[in-house]
Amino acid sequence: MASKRIGDILVELGYLTEDRLAQVSHVANGDGMRFGERLCRLGLIQQDHVVHALAIQHEIPHLRMNGMEIPAEALACVPADLAERYRVLPLAIEDGRLRLAMADPFDVLALNDLAVVCGLEIVAVYVRPSELADAIRRHYGTSAARMADSLANGSRDLEAADDEGSVGHLHELAREPSLINLVNLIVMEAVQDGASDIHIEPFERQLKVKYRIDGVLHEMAPPSKHLQAAIVSRVKIMAQLNIAERFLPQDGHIKFSAPGAHVDIRVSTVPTVYGESVVLRLLDQSQTRRQLTDLGMSPAMLTSFQTILRKPHGNILVTGPTGSGKTTTLYAGLNQMYTPEKKIITIEDPVEFHLEGVNQIQVNVKRGLTFANGLRSILRQDPDIIMVGEIRDNETADIAIRSALTGHLVLSSLHTNDSAGAITRLLDMGIEPYLLATSVEAVVAQRLVRILCGRCVESYPISPQTLQQLGPDAPAFAGATLQRARGCQECHGVGYRGRVGIFEMIRVTEPVRELILQRPASSQIRQAAGADFVSMRQDGYRKVLAGVTTLEEVWRVTQDVEENGVA
Repeated sequence: MASKRIGDILVELGYLTEDRLAQVSHVANGDGMRFGERLCRLGLIQQDHVVHALAIQHEIPHLRMNGMEIPAEALACVPADLAERYRVLPLAIEDGRLRLAMADPFDVLALNDLAVVCGLEIVAVYVRPSELADAIRRHYGTSAARMADSLANGSRDLEAADDEGSVGHLHELAREPSLINLVNLIVMEAVQDGASDIHIEPFERQLKVKYRIDGVLHEMAPPSKHLQAAIVSRVKIMAQLNIAERFLPQDGHIKFSAPGAHVDIRVSTVPTVYGESVVLRLLDQSQTRRQLTDLGMSPAMLTSFQTILRKPHGNILVTGPTGSGKTTTLYAGLNQMYTPEKKIITIEDPVEFHLEGVNQIQVNVKRGLTFANGLRSILRQDPDIIMVGEIRDNETADIAIRSALTGHLVLSSLHTNDSAGAITRLLDMGIEPYLLATSVEAVVAQRLVRILCGRCVESYPISPQTLQQLGPDAPAFAGATLQRARGCQECHGVGYRGRVGIFEMIRVTEPVRELILQRPASSQIRQAAGADFVSMRQDGYRKVLAGVTTLEEVWRVTQDVEENGVA
């Protein structure tokens, strides 16, 4: 008999709190369900958590897969499709028995089937599902890669000619079940890896597939070059694009649903020398909306930003390059401000996520709905709060500024390198200094840095050479012990997992307002921001000292920002 109760083990593993355990334990058990099953039914834990606890309760060995090499003879015992179906990985053959890593060592059906297939007695060990999934992909390859190989080797019918007469043939090929499954797998694996984009790039002798994960492109196992036309055609059909048009850029949209994932996909195609390049931007609707407290702002900046969001009117600008998380910050701000008593309207291109209780407008230039005329119509809707997805031109900037002066709180984004640059950019757009000085409340600039993987992080002392590179910021690092990551299978060998923001904010105080009237340079605005102004790079340094990220990562994402230190 097991010595520990399943509930106590779940608490020790961190899957359940003591309070929740006590609450559930007092509920009458008249439904015939096991305790773990009831916890899952109530949505307090996941089935994989129960399996983990049961493995400990029944003293099944728990294995870590880090760096483990598996003999080819063991891998040959279990076909790749069965390994994925049952979430298992053969480890070794010892004394006529197969040692098998399992995400669920209590799966009797899997144990029986695999014993028959292998002709060996099975000895099960427990491995956490995420760790096991990475190991399966590392040793067997991805499902998409295996399917692409199978298609490439199995049928040359998928190769299509490049002339106009092949369009009908491409329609047929793009509807082949095997080709449909391949494209679906490429998307599904990108979602599982947390990718933000999929790049399908044609070259002379190969077709490359890359996933952008945490802002960095990672090349995947490439499909065969002769699948290029069929894969691109399948994506275009899914996005309702013109499959016959291969010499002009096209944009489309896909709604992709799979178990555990509901993804909106923006599709862009452009013609290149060797065929059409396709980029799919993945917007996972199943992910929880982020709150302001999740973004990485320092406590002082978070308090200041929340204070500004409570103002009844004014402009709040968020700046940074594409992919720096501006929209996420704007959405988090709207979530913070939303109450049923407030009318909130946004105009965006595109609408990336649907916000509860917020009226969102999608720009449609082909039908004449631009940011400028859409914003004019919004003002007739009696809004309290307006969000403009991006200020791109003088007309939109002017309407946004004047909207703030007429009693609206306006949030918008702008493409500039830093917070001070937003003021000079708007002045360059032709906005009158007195309008800018009286309407703008704050400008936030941001970047995203990758977070160190917690599994493979290690400490090291800072070197004299690095201190010299830090320049004026060196004293804060004197004698510091920093963190770096070696790379492991948990983070796919890159040393990072996830991203967090680094920020700077200029509040438009009275000294800054007076300076704006003089059409200042960016450097003058930074100086007027005061001694407590913290730049993005300095905010990044704080996160380095806290062990969140690395100096190299901070320097990488802020290299376009003028600083006294490393550039």
